[in-house]
Amino acid sequence: MITEKIYQEYIKILQEELIPAMGCTEPIAVAYCAALAGKALGSQPEKVIVKASPNIIKNVKSVVVPNTGGQRGIAAAAAAGIITGNPDAKLQVLADITPEQMKQLAEYLNHGEFLVEKSEKPYVFHIEVSLFAEGRTAKAEIAGHHTNVIRLEKDGDLLLHKEYEEQAHTHTTDRSLLTVAQIVEFADCVKIPDVQEILQRQIDYNTAIAEEGLQGAYGAKIGSILLKSYGRSIHNRAKAYAAAASDARMNGCELPVIINSGSGNQGLTASLPVIIYARELYVSQETLYRALVVSNLVTIHLKTGIGPLSAYCGATSAGCGAGAGISYLYGGGCEEITHTIVNAVAIGSGMICDGAKASCAAKIASAVESGLLGMQMQRSGSEFHGGDGIVVKGVENTIRNVNILASEGMKETDQTIIRLMTEETCKN
Repeated sequence: MITEKIYQEYIKILQEELIPAMGCTEPIAVAYCAALAGKALGSQPEKVIVKASPNIIKNVKSVVVPNTGGQRGIAAAAAAGIITGNPDAKLQVLADITPEQMKQLAEYLNHGEFLVEKSEKPYVFHIEVSLFAEGRTAKAEIAGHHTNVIRLEKDGDLLLHKEYEEQAHTHTTDRSLLTVAQIVEFADCVKIPDVQEILQRQIDYNTAIAEEGLQGAYGAKIGSILLKSYGRSIHNRAKAYAAAASDARMNGCELPVIINSGSGNQGLTASLPVIIYARELYVSQETLYRALVVSNLVTIHLKTGIGPLSAYCGATSAGCGAGAGISYLYGGGCEEITHTIVNAVAIGSGMICDGAKASCAAKIASAVESGLLGMQMQRSGSEFHGGDGIVVKGVENTIRNVNILASEGMKETDQTIIRLMTEETCKN
């Protein structure tokens, strides 16, 4: 039963998660942190030290930082944030860089002193930017998730301080209230005006960058290759649009996306296949909104127990969410959506995250395929049962198993991936 408390909390979860960001969110978080420190310092620093947790280094290493002329890496992200000086924009901190500022950025990177170090703090998600200029200093620190500022200093004076404990609940909303059954019930009963603005923005932003990705020559051009190789069936277009959008944002496209669970790729994966299927099925706009409620909240539910960064590819969760949303478009209720999620989880769990880069687009295509196959299995009367691998009786128990697999079981995998990727990064 959806109580008023649960109803309002689900609205707040959507509002908290479905926010705009331009560029891959980890380098943008570095830019945001640097912009905070830069604003506190009040002038362009001569020396910049960025300390970042290995997962941040992993996710920033290979991705293009938008509005930097194709620059990659932590130093470029930090320099861009300092140059813009606009921390109020948060995850759109680099959206309004002018051509003149881009010239300043190139010169600054050539002549400034930038050091990148691994954080000594045991946080999965941690960024600390220290700035130095003519005897003055400033420092900003983020932990837990992309905009969770826990410390800000100027010349040793504390401007902001917030206690932080790893694994502590850093969101303002209560995710323990999320269950698949209540997500479907909420989607059925939600008043459309309560969600229309945030969902229409997701449709508009994410569709625009997908179309740009298909028209441009971004990254590995996975979306275009899918269409060229396998045709324009609805099944293939659902994968191609999501992949093309990722290729664009991973490779410097300056269009914003609406993220999910702190990730643009997850936001694209959870939404675009649902949007493409809704167009093909000629459903009403209201039905599309309700299906997006399902896909987004299922993605958030699956991702909450995993955490923001791990060795488990977040697109896998979003692909399950997309499958659930498409099942809703076909008239699926709680039972059908439950089986779709379990099927998709059984198919796709285990795909690794080795940082943000062009191949994310191909992984998104695979994640969407798992979600679609899980949905089609259910529609054909086929399903995986408790005892089939990590699948156990009850969808919530299966989700819990995936959370344990990703957050605990893949810790060593994550460390190995990070070691392979970052042994040379901090020497450069």
